Amino acid sequence: MTEASSTFQAIANLVPEGARVLDLGCGDGSLLAYLQRERQCSGYGIEFDDSNVLACVRRGVNVLQLNLEDGLAIFEDNSFDVVLQIDTLQHLRNAEVMLRETARIGKQGVVAFPNFAHWPNRLSILQGRMPVTKRLPYQWYDTPNIRVGTYKDFEVLALKNKLRILDSFGLQGGEVRRWLPNARAGTAVFHFEHA
Repeated sequence: MTEASSTFQAIANLVPEGARVLDLGCGDGSLLAYLQRERQCSGYGIEFDDSNVLACVRRGVNVLQLNLEDGLAIFEDNSFDVVLQIDTLQHLRNAEVMLRETARIGKQGVVAFPNFAHWPNRLSILQGRMPVTKRLPYQWYDTPNIRVGTYKDFEVLALKNKLRILDSFGLQGGEVRRWLPNARAGTAVFHFEHA
């Protein structure tokens, strides 16, 4: 099994079979296509990039071309069973607002983002350099990430925004890490609902 398919499977395990899903920042639609095929889910992706929108259409994924920075006012409360933000949160200027919107329009949310506290990143900082890893492949001056966060940071943000964490773990190389995920995983994954 490839790392991408292992990651998809770990995230898919958090999504109930047959769920109505909204994937914010869905990229080329591959995760939503996986959920449709493997979990019989339905729903939409939200994407801004023209080439990714085209890739979604070619995959048979329903996609809306929207800028997430403009908000999600077009969706009513609890419109979806699950709202996904996979590698999206770190690119948004309004990350906290979008997290609250995820909880508003979805009965549950799943967020995954690069975990800046992963041990190789810590080592790089100790050596005086910003990390460049497989998970954070950009130099500090050309990264598309507006912000960096850690597994522990999200726990605090969830509490502040009255989100109940249903499950959380780290992902490293497609493998789930539950023991010391803040240090042992390049990706933090949280499954939550509004408290």
